[in-house]
Amino acid sequence: MSRLREFFSIIKEDFAVVFEKDPAIRSRVELFFNYPGLIAIVHHRFAHALHRRGFRVVARILMAFNQFVTNIDIHPGATIGRRVFIDHGIGVVIGETAIVGNDVTIYQGVSLGGVSLERTKRHPTIEEGVVIGAGAKILGNITIGAHSKIGANSVVIRSVPADSTAVGIPARVIDKGRSKDPSDMGKLPDIDKQLFEYLLKRVALLEHVLKSDHKELDSRGEELEKIYESFVKSLRS
Repeated sequence: MSRLREFFSIIKEDFAVVFEKDPAIRSRVELFFNYPGLIAIVHHRFAHALHRRGFRVVARILMAFNQFVTNIDIHPGATIGRRVFIDHGIGVVIGETAIVGNDVTIYQGVSLGGVSLERTKRHPTIEEGVVIGAGAKILGNITIGAHSKIGANSVVIRSVPADSTAVGIPARVIDKGRSKDPSDMGKLPDIDKQLFEYLLKRVALLEHVLKSDHKELDSRGEELEKIYESFVKSLRS
C-alpha cells in the first residue's frame, strides 16, 4: 500500500510541476489537452512499472498508444525521475537505457539516443536539474552533469560536467557569455558566428599586409570579387 501511495504521489508531482515551470497555463483542464509531455510521463510511469514486473509486451503496447496520442516516444525501460517536465514535447525520444534525474526540463525535439547495438547501457544519463534545449541530441552512454544546460539543436557526444553549458555541433562546453540561470535559454553565445568573425578579421589583416608588399594582388582581388558577385547573382536567379 505504501508503494502505491508513493507511486500516485509521484504522479501528483508530475501534474504540479507544470504549474511551476510553465507560466502559460491558466486552468487544470489544460493539463489534459495541451500538455502531451505530461500525458507521456504519466503513461510512462505505468508502463515502466509493468516493464519492471516482466510485463514487457504490455508495457510496449501502452507506450505505442502513448506515441500515437502524443508523438513522444519513451521506451518503458527508461528510468525517469521525479518532477521531470517535458515542455511542448512533440518529437521527444528517450531510449531504453536512458536515465533522467529529478527536476529535469526537456523541450520539444530532444533525443536521448544510443549509438551502439549491444545490449548494454547505451543511452545517456541526465543528472538532476538539467535543462535540454529544443532539438538537442544527446547520444551514447554519456553523462550530463547536474544543473547543466544544453543549447538548442546541439549534438552532444561527450559527457558534460556539472554546472556547465554546452552548445554546438558537436557540443562544446563554454564559459564566456553563458547564463547560469537554468531556465534562461535565450542567452547562449553563437560560437560559430564568433569563429567566422575572427576568420574574416584575420583574412582582412593578412590582405592588408600582403597588399602593402605585393600590388599584383589587387588585380587578383578584383577577379575574386567578380567571381563572388556572379555567385551571388546565381543564388538570386
